Amino acid sequence: MKNLISLVALIFLTVSAFAQTQWKADPYHSSLNFEILHSGISIVNGKFLEYTGNLTTDGEALNNANFDVVIKVKSINTNVEKRDNHLRSADFFEVEKFPDMTFKSTKIVATDTPDQYLLYGDLTIKDVTKEVIFDVYYGGTAKSDQGEKLGLKATTTINRFDYNIDYDPSAAGVGKDVNIVVHGQFVKQ
Repeated sequence: MKNLISLVALIFLTVSAFAQTQWKADPYHSSLNFEILHSGISIVNGKFLEYTGNLTTDGEALNNANFDVVIKVKSINTNVEKRDNHLRSADFFEVEKFPDMTFKSTKIVATDTPDQYLLYGDLTIKDVTKEVIFDVYYGGTAKSDQGEKLGLKATTTINRFDYNIDYDPSAAGVGKDVNIVVHGQFVKQ
């Protein structure tokens, strides 16, 4: 009887593993964007240009999906070289000491609104890890010459002080809240 139970468990695990679909971020159709208040009167926009993103799904929807993203912080781009160099310095991201920013999902929950999810995960910046919750809109999948693709948009707001990015502690010049907007397109592997 023990052998039968072990065999059934092994078959279940094997079938579950095959039911998962692997996806990789398409850098040509994705972007990792942020915006932050400047001097209390305007917004500075930026993005990260170098990153890898992996997604594992069970079936078509995002139920039980797992995300794993690694961002090269030195790739920060606000279209102002002097500002970008300052953001790479010890005043902000310390890219020499902390070259990567990571996000690893812990769970995803469907909401009452179709194609809307809450994505929970751990965001690590400068070796500080905090749980964040993204609002996710699932755009669905589409097939093309390049294969099957999956699209989504994810948004959240973080407090930069939570991650020891404490330049301008009064937040008079550089706001404390950072709005993050991810436009993601993933290619089925």
